[in-house]
Amino acid sequence: MKELRIRVLAGVFVVAGVLSWAGARLWNSVGTLPSVPLAAPIVLALIAVVLLATALSLRARLKAQRERQPDAKGVDPMMAARAVVFGQASALVAALVAGMYGGTGVFLLESLDIPARRDQAIYAGFSVVAGIGVIAAAIFLERVCKLPDDDEHEGTGAAPTV
Repeated sequence: MKELRIRVLAGVFVVAGVLSWAGARLWNSVGTLPSVPLAAPIVLALIAVVLLATALSLRARLKAQRERQPDAKGVDPMMAARAVVFGQASALVAALVAGMYGGTGVFLLESLDIPARRDQAIYAGFSVVAGIGVIAAAIFLERVCKLPDDDEHEGTGAAPTV
């Protein structure tokens, strides 16, 4: 499984932000701008909390397992792999969503004197912060579940030589 790349997430964020900003300008010139839902930052924050709770739980269980505590609950490798995949998918979606709301928020900065647009800009800003929280929690979860490097077989081929 490949690690999350910060560059990829940043690229998704920037591209989505630029496209969202351009789309918001275009949409505003045609009619009204679609609103940023109040639920957006709340849902992103809940996902970040779930990822963080999963990472902390797995970290505690892995630590107890490493220290060979008698009542330590083991970590199922498939469950850990599923958690990492969920974290990676959440980080990619959060980068996309945060970029979209970030671009819309930047567009809305031009009209903060209108109360409705100011509220939308605030919701968009909170969505970006919550999206960054999801990304940070996903990266932490990935680091918790990372296997130590196998130094014994480093540099050797797959097939033994005879």
